[in-house]
Amino acid sequence: MAIKKQFLKSKPVCKVTFSLPAKDAKKVSVVGCFNEWNAKKMPLKKLKNGTFKGTTDLDSGNSYEFKYLVDGAYLNEDNADAYVWNDYAGGDNSVITL
Repeated sequence: MAIKKQFLKSKPVCKVTFSLPAKDAKKVSVVGCFNEWNAKKMPLKKLKNGTFKGTTDLDSGNSYEFKYLVDGAYLNEDNADAYVWNDYAGGDNSVITL
């Protein structure tokens, strides 16, 4: 699991790349407060090495809660900046701070 942050100098935006090794998975998405927790809005693309990867632009100066959705199961990011309890999910969400 990995998150790569690339801050843009031209505007207050950060390009965030999510990658998750999941060779046996069929579908992986990132769901979070930045996409209304909708798996259809950020599906990750499967690479030849079995890693799923995708990039999105997020506004700098904010924190965002998210999870990976792997074949219907939710997973947290091991390298998240923090974790926060979510009563609705009954568990922690990963947090990225930009």
